Amino acid sequence: MSWSGGFHVPSLAETTRHLTGVPSRVRRWRAKRRSSPMWTAAVALILAVMILPIVTVLAFAIAPENNIWPHLFANVLFGKFPLTALPLVGLALAGFALYLVRPTAPAAIPLACASVACLLVALGSFPGSIGQTILLMTGAGLLTIITGTAAAWLVTMYRFPGRAIVDRLLVIPLAMPTYIIAYAYVELLDYAGPLQTFLRHAFGFASSRDYWFPEIRSIGGAVFVMASVLYPYVYLTARASFVQQSVCALEVARTLGRTPLGVFWAVALPLARPALVAGVSLVLMECLNDIGAVEYLGVQTLTASVYSTWLERSNLGGAAQIAAVMLGFIVILFAAERMARGSAQIHHTTGRYRSIPFQDLSGWKGYLATLACAMPFLIGFLVPVLVLLHLAWSSAGEAADAAFYAAAYNSFMLSAVVAVVAIVLALTLGYAKRVAPNGFIRPAVRVAGLGYAVPGTVLALGLLIPLAGLDNAVDSMMRATFGISTGLILSGSIFALVIAYSIRFLAVGLGTVEAGLERISPNLDAAARALGETALSALMRVHLPLLLPALGSAGLLVFVDAMKELPATLLLRPFNFDTLATHVYSLAALEQFEEAALGALTIVLVGLVPVLLLHKAVAGGRPGR
Repeated sequence: MSWSGGFHVPSLAETTRHLTGVPSRVRRWRAKRRSSPMWTAAVALILAVMILPIVTVLAFAIAPENNIWPHLFANVLFGKFPLTALPLVGLALAGFALYLVRPTAPAAIPLACASVACLLVALGSFPGSIGQTILLMTGAGLLTIITGTAAAWLVTMYRFPGRAIVDRLLVIPLAMPTYIIAYAYVELLDYAGPLQTFLRHAFGFASSRDYWFPEIRSIGGAVFVMASVLYPYVYLTARASFVQQSVCALEVARTLGRTPLGVFWAVALPLARPALVAGVSLVLMECLNDIGAVEYLGVQTLTASVYSTWLERSNLGGAAQIAAVMLGFIVILFAAERMARGSAQIHHTTGRYRSIPFQDLSGWKGYLATLACAMPFLIGFLVPVLVLLHLAWSSAGEAADAAFYAAAYNSFMLSAVVAVVAIVLALTLGYAKRVAPNGFIRPAVRVAGLGYAVPGTVLALGLLIPLAGLDNAVDSMMRATFGISTGLILSGSIFALVIAYSIRFLAVGLGTVEAGLERISPNLDAAARALGETALSALMRVHLPLLLPALGSAGLLVFVDAMKELPATLLLRPFNFDTLATHVYSLAALEQFEEAALGALTIVLVGLVPVLLLHKAVAGGRPGR
C-alpha cells in the first residue's frame, strides 16, 4: 500500500514478516558478537602497550649488560645478615610447621598470623631496602587497618554527636598526597620546627641532647605519615562492607549472648574480611609506589633505590633488577590478597532489607567516640593543611611566580589529556568485552586493568628503555639517510608521560566504565543491531549518551590521580617541564617549602572533589536502597 506522494505504508503481511525476522537477526548479531576481529585486535593492541613496561623490566633484569645481582643483594637489597633475625626466623619456621601439622586446630589461624608477623619483623631487621620496604608496609598496614576498621564500625553502627559530619571528614585525607603530608610534618616536627622550638624555649633546653623527641625523618615517621593519609582506603572498604551486612545476622548474635564488641569480633569482622584485605592491599601498593615521602624522610625503600640507582649512579641495568624485585612484591601482594579473601561468597538471602539499628552513645561515651573518629582527620588533613595555609600566607608573593603558573598549566593540561586518553582506552576495553566476549578479550581486559598496581618508577623505567631504543633507531636512520639528527622524539617528550599515566590510571577509568555499561540492558544492543546499526555506530548513538555520567566520573578520577602522580613524572618528564607535583618536590628538596606550599594546596583542593563523591557512593550503598 502506498500514497501517491511516494510514502510507503507497510501492509500487515509485510509487518509480520519483518517482526518474525527479528529473532534471526538477533541470533546473527549474537554469533557475530562472539567473533568480532576488530575488537579483538583493538584489545590486543592496548594490552601490548599495557604490558610493555613489565616485559621490558623483566628482560633487562634477567639479562642485563652488567650482572650486579651479587652487589645488589649484598649492599642494596639486604645488607649484612643481622644476628637478631635468627630467633625470629626460627619462631616463624616453628609456627609454620605447627600450622601444617594441625591446620584445623582452634589456634591455627592466630599461630599462622604470629608466624607471618615474626617473619616480616625478621626481614624488616635487614638494613637494606627490602627490610625498609617491609617495615614500612607492615607498619602502615597495621595502623591503617586498626584506624580504618574502628572508625568505620563506630560510624556505621552507633549514633553520637557529629556522626554525619565525621563520616564525611574521615575520607578527606585521601585527597592529601603522601609527599605533601611528609613535607608538612617535617616542617612542623623537625628540630627547627615550631613545636620543638617551643619546647626548648618553654623548658630551657639548650640542644636536642637535653630532651627526647620522636624523629620524624625515620622509618617510624614514614609509617606515621603513610598511615595518616592512606587509612581512608580501609575505612571506605570497611564502611561499605558494614553497611551491606545483614542486620539479622548481627541480631542473632546478640540473642545468643554476644556483647556489642563480641558481635563485632565474631560476626561483622569475619564478614568484612574480603573488604579489609582489599583496602589494606591498596595501602601496601601505595607504600611500595611512594618516592617523594620516603626520600624526604630518609627511608631507603625499593622505589627510592630504583631512583638513586638510575639517576645518581647511572646504572640502568641495576635499576631494572631492583624494579624486577618490586614486581615480585606486587605478585606476592596479589597472591596474599587472593588467599586472604578465600573462596567463600557472602550474599543476602532475602529481598527485604531493614535499616541498621543505630545504638545511641550519649554523655562522655558519645564525645569520646566523636574525638576518636575525628583524630584521624585532624592528623591526616587538618594539621597539614593549617601548616600549608600558614606557609602559603607568609610567602604568597614569592610562591605565586611564573614557575608556579607554568607548573599549574602543565599539570592541568597533562591531566586533561591523560583523562581523555584513559577514558577512550577504558571505553574500548569495556565495550569490546560487552560485544565480543571471547576467550581472549575477557582475560585481556582484566590484565590491562592491573596497571594501577605497578609502581610509577617501574612504569617509567619499562617505558624509557624501548622508547629510547626507538628514538635511537630513528635518529640513526635519519643520520644515515638525510644527515640530520632527530634527537629524542618520544622518550624526551610529553608522549612518554601520557603513556605512563594512561597505563597506571586505566584501571580507575575501566572500573567506572564497566559499571556504567552493566547498567545498560543488553536488549538495547540487540534492538540497535536488528535495526541495522553496527557495533561502532551503536556505541556512538546508543551507549555513549547513556554513559556520559559514568564517563564524566571516570575522567574526573583519572584527572585528579594524574595531578598527584610524582614517581613517573620525575623520571620521564621533558627538560624544563614541571608539573605541580614536581614543582613542590623540587622546592621541598631545596628546603624551600614555603614557596612550595601554594602548589601543594592546589593539588589538595583539586583532590577533594572525587573523594567526596566517592564517600557519597559508599555511604549510600545499603542493599535495597
